[in-house]
Amino acid sequence: MLIVTTLWLTVLTSPLLAWQPLPQAAPPQQSERRFVLGLSAQGRPIEVVQFGNGPRKLVVVGNAHGGPEANTYRLTNELIGHLAANPELVPPSVRLFLIPSLNPDGLALGWRFDAAGVDLNRNMNTNLDACPDNDWSQTVFGAYGLIAETGGPYPDSQVEVRLLRAFLLDAAGAIFLHSNAGLVFPATCEHAPSIAMAERYASAAGYLYSRYWPLYAITGGMHDWAGSMGLAAITPELITGTDSEFPQNLAGLLAVLEDPAKLLPLPEDGEVAGETIPAPIYRYWRALGGEAQFGVPQGPAQQTGDQIRQRFATVELVIDNEQRDTIWFVQPAPLGSRAATSRAYGGSAALVPLTEPGDALIFPETGHRLRDAFRAFWQREGGLMAFGLPLSEEFRTLTADGQARTIQYFERAIFAYAAEDGSVRLEPLGLREAALEHLALPARHMAR
Repeated sequence: MLIVTTLWLTVLTSPLLAWQPLPQAAPPQQSERRFVLGLSAQGRPIEVVQFGNGPRKLVVVGNAHGGPEANTYRLTNELIGHLAANPELVPPSVRLFLIPSLNPDGLALGWRFDAAGVDLNRNMNTNLDACPDNDWSQTVFGAYGLIAETGGPYPDSQVEVRLLRAFLLDAAGAIFLHSNAGLVFPATCEHAPSIAMAERYASAAGYLYSRYWPLYAITGGMHDWAGSMGLAAITPELITGTDSEFPQNLAGLLAVLEDPAKLLPLPEDGEVAGETIPAPIYRYWRALGGEAQFGVPQGPAQQTGDQIRQRFATVELVIDNEQRDTIWFVQPAPLGSRAATSRAYGGSAALVPLTEPGDALIFPETGHRLRDAFRAFWQREGGLMAFGLPLSEEFRTLTADGQARTIQYFERAIFAYAAEDGSVRLEPLGLREAALEHLALPARHMAR
């Protein structure tokens, strides 16, 4: 273990040019694609309709506020109907997605919130930009400025928000439809693409342009999260809470589509510790914990076929172009499964499935349970989408830092409990994978 840990610091890699969306075969002009992004907390489908197949991804999100803003649901469906009849309105450089209802549970229940009583437009992690006034808070200003504990238990806690977050990782722009104020405002921080889009949309729609939402502070807002990731992000507020105001908003959308090169800038790569990180991976890395969670890149990204991979200390993040425009476009490689298969941290007894139920979250797929600190960490930091299923029970063993700790295998990670401060950490599986790869090199490379 000590020898391998030392070797984890050296990896041979080859560089990759700046990330660009792979060219795709253009669909026939009259076609549209309908699919389900995922399911709401109560199991209702979150439906999406796509027009066009260009590199600049624009997403229109309707009905985040359920029943009271059902007019945005009707508006989005009217936009879909118009574009289905006139697909040539979407330029070749754009692929446009419309989500009629991000909150189908709230729409069915007739209230503003999701099924758990959380305001989805106050639940996103807006702590990543330079504007502290919009930082996520459990206590929020909601409808009409009323203060309520509806921000959720922690940022990005709700399944609908996590689905949207994953879908926007490669987007150039996002339009979040709301009602009712009759104005358009951009992301809070001084984000020039968002400001330019808001001004253009407001002018064409005949709505007022406002640099900020004027009535009260919005925390955890979708537009601010999107802006912090580099998307051009705006919120049009319809004038009434009943009418769809289709002609105005069609004009606003078409004004954006008429100038995509200016209003929908392609996602930009990041740079950390001297390494370039492809834009979708960089957004994932930032959105799900950054250096504190994943460490820094261990070398340049590498491309193999339709996949781009980049290793970090605790994870290997993968862009899979076969999964483009799904929630799995960027995901961690199954390094936990590989470590479990090789029994990297302990013997076979650690992998025996649980037979008694106990007071824990049970996963029938693997027969293992999740409890206490590991359960809280798994749920808060990304859940199934980030870490996958548990592959073992908790057990004690030596970890990469040479300490005896309680750990647990997952498909995409290994959790370790640090009793000295009560924290849960990810074991450095990215470094381990690099070390194993290095050890497999021919002797002449090792000699160098």
